[in-house]
Amino acid sequence: MMSQSHRSTRVIAAAGLDEIISSLAREGYRVIGPRLRDDAIIYDEINSAADLPRGVLDEQSGGRYRTYREGEAYFGYVVGPSSWKRYLHPPRQVLWRADDGEGGVSIRAEPIAGERYAFLGVRSCELAAIATQDRVLMAGAYGDPHYAARRNGAFIVAVNCGRAAETCFCTSMGTGPRAHGGYDLALTEIVTGENAAFLVEAGSERGQSLIEGLSSREANDGDVEAAVQVAARAASQIKREIDREGLSELVKAKHDHPRWDDVAARCLNCANCTMVCPTCFCTTVEDVSELQSAATARVQRWESCFTTDFSYIHGGAVRSSPVSRYRQWLTHKLGTWHDQFGQSGCTGCGRCITWCPVGIDITEEAAALRGG
Repeated sequence: MMSQSHRSTRVIAAAGLDEIISSLAREGYRVIGPRLRDDAIIYDEINSAADLPRGVLDEQSGGRYRTYREGEAYFGYVVGPSSWKRYLHPPRQVLWRADDGEGGVSIRAEPIAGERYAFLGVRSCELAAIATQDRVLMAGAYGDPHYAARRNGAFIVAVNCGRAAETCFCTSMGTGPRAHGGYDLALTEIVTGENAAFLVEAGSERGQSLIEGLSSREANDGDVEAAVQVAARAASQIKREIDREGLSELVKAKHDHPRWDDVAARCLNCANCTMVCPTCFCTTVEDVSELQSAATARVQRWESCFTTDFSYIHGGAVRSSPVSRYRQWLTHKLGTWHDQFGQSGCTGCGRCITWCPVGIDITEEAAALRGG
């Protein structure tokens, strides 16, 4: 990682986005970025800037999400239901395969994929989420080799936020709206009328090398100030917050608080919050068989603490009631995650609020526990 004092800061025109994408593709990266699909911003493979959701904004609130067209910004949206976790820690991962051949049963581990990803459009809260997943899935003696291979090979192009959704609360979690590290390149979009330009900052030697190949000019004080104002505007729009002071110990001490029953009466146990959360990492394994052969495989797939089966052991489920499952999720996310990993499991992206069908708000629930 480069030191702040040695980071290159340049300005590129909108055409520079195509240069970035094509340069990464030539270096062997599969470029993943935002696209509009089924009226939602998702992350998928992109081949040029024409694939980006230019002029698309989003409106979010508890249990509500919609996109609409206004302006010319390439990155005017905030975040959608998709997260980069889908590529680094995919919903399904084969662990090993077994074949019953002439020489008997043979078992072989699934090869580590050699594919390299370049992520374009990573927001600051998402950078924090990736760093959180790094601690969960790479640190210690039992890291996930598949995750590590994808993560170590990834090239990250961050984009500083110019807008905030009603559900955002990254400022109170210390994760945004401006990126301060964890990227190879960081872009700040400065839109004037129908013209877009980008302040580009290098965060690594790889990023610096890519900048040197772009058609660009040196950033001046006005460019830097304009970029600062972009992030300041987004920060000023954020109204939700979580008071983190003593929160970890507080939620663990509120096991019998009546608020748990109140929220459980509204919770559908649909697991949407865990599926869209960029840091939730729980999985289970299942053995699958091929119908036309004797081959089998053990597959790891995403799981959620909101399902009864997740805590099922001999004799029944440990957390059989909705109240116990919601309490487990929130207490872990804001409390015991600190005990395991030395930090919060929440980055303030607000996805769990937006994609909860009944609009349960984690900031509201945390405040209720503190107030009672």
